[in-house]
Amino acid sequence: MPPAPTGAGRALPQGFRIRWDNRVRMWADGSVLVGGSPWRVSVLHPTVAHLAARIRRAGVAGVAVVHPVDRRAARALLDRGFVHPVPARQQPADLVESRTAHSTAVVVPTRDRAASVDRLLTALKRPGVLIVDDASADPAALAAVARRHGADILRQSVNTGPAAARNRASASVSSPFIAFLDSDCIAPADWAERLLHHFTDPAVAAVAPRVLPAPQHPSALARYEWHHSSLDMGVHPGLATPGAHPGFLPTAALVVRRSALGEGFDPGLRLGEDVDLCWRLVAAGWLVRYDTSVIVRHEGPGSLRTWLGQRARYGSSAPALARRHPQHLAPAVVSSWNLATLTALAAGNPTAAVAIAGTASVLLGEQLRDLPHGRALAARTALLGLAADAAGIGRLLRREWWPIGALAVATSPRSRAARIITAAIVAPLVWEWLRGPRPLDLPRYLALRVLDDAAYGTGVVAASLRERSSAPLIPRVRTTSRPRASVTRRPRLPLPRL
Repeated sequence: MPPAPTGAGRALPQGFRIRWDNRVRMWADGSVLVGGSPWRVSVLHPTVAHLAARIRRAGVAGVAVVHPVDRRAARALLDRGFVHPVPARQQPADLVESRTAHSTAVVVPTRDRAASVDRLLTALKRPGVLIVDDASADPAALAAVARRHGADILRQSVNTGPAAARNRASASVSSPFIAFLDSDCIAPADWAERLLHHFTDPAVAAVAPRVLPAPQHPSALARYEWHHSSLDMGVHPGLATPGAHPGFLPTAALVVRRSALGEGFDPGLRLGEDVDLCWRLVAAGWLVRYDTSVIVRHEGPGSLRTWLGQRARYGSSAPALARRHPQHLAPAVVSSWNLATLTALAAGNPTAAVAIAGTASVLLGEQLRDLPHGRALAARTALLGLAADAAGIGRLLRREWWPIGALAVATSPRSRAARIITAAIVAPLVWEWLRGPRPLDLPRYLALRVLDDAAYGTGVVAASLRERSSAPLIPRVRTTSRPRASVTRRPRLPLPRL
């Protein structure tokens, strides 16, 4: 993977416009930011703090950074996910320098699915589409569809999987940007071009739109998928990076800077190749962005059985990804302090739980004691961390460890510890339902949500047993003598030199 630009190569163009992420909170008279991707507590250089306050006051219109000092401060805020770019008329440098006929080549890997490809091309209504026929059983049908819509086609005699198919297509096009689109998607003609403004930032390697299910019969499963599809990365735009949300972007719809793609997708992965690509890009220093203002539709599962099988297949990619990215694949990452607190609660000793949590908050407060209201920030951070770790354990018990979770739920009427575990499993889902649009009543939502997680976890467990890998099943405990809050202190968020 080619490394991202460094130093002056990461400089934002003059007039680049950025806006505030409303999930980010200011503390200590604006000298501390809480949030970002991944979540952190950052102490700002005064120049960065001044710009952050201006951006926050500007609202959705954002601020155009012109002065070199402001552009360097904006770079620091963008790289940590505190602000987002505002669509602009500026063109990426790659596009200005390109002499190709099309700025963006659209690549669609498929095997058969002629009807889906026909629907996709009908919606796109654009030139520059390349279909990769990955050894279809009926290549003539697919070729006829491509010919009818004026699309090019590459035929492979041996099925190599979507990763290798995309790589072959990437090697055959010369456009500065490549838009990957799955054959079961429906996208507007200009979906890729509407994302190109992100590439005026030279540090951005890839951008994805929001992917939502296509309208279908309003069954309970369809209504659940409408608001909880595995391809939907949520309502908030931002950076996709390990440890954040989203942690990756699906290649169902993804625009990539060709010069950043390097060797491309890992052809050894039949599943999870999108996760691997995103994480390799981030590791090389690139930014990967998620933009919710552009929407692409995706065919939903036709039946409950198909849906569960799809979830299990997604989970089966975990062992292969764990070999490539062992630092990112633990099913849960829990602080030793929070684990001790939750263990004390499960053992029926709330006094010890409060004492442990209080000690963690006090020790964390010592790290922030020099900040205005630092101890209040420490208490809030400790509470949020405890809640996040409890939710992470609940997710582990719904997914990879779901048999243990099911046993806890079954024995909860007779066991205090089982009731605590059941609360960790169920409470986050109830909170989701209360905060969300509530497409279903609570019992059906909980049932489908639990099935969703259990099917994914079953795929992880089955693949891990098959490949004799325990990495995707073992949670990681952060063992530190003092609790940490991902505190980024001076000089780690200074005014960077570009």
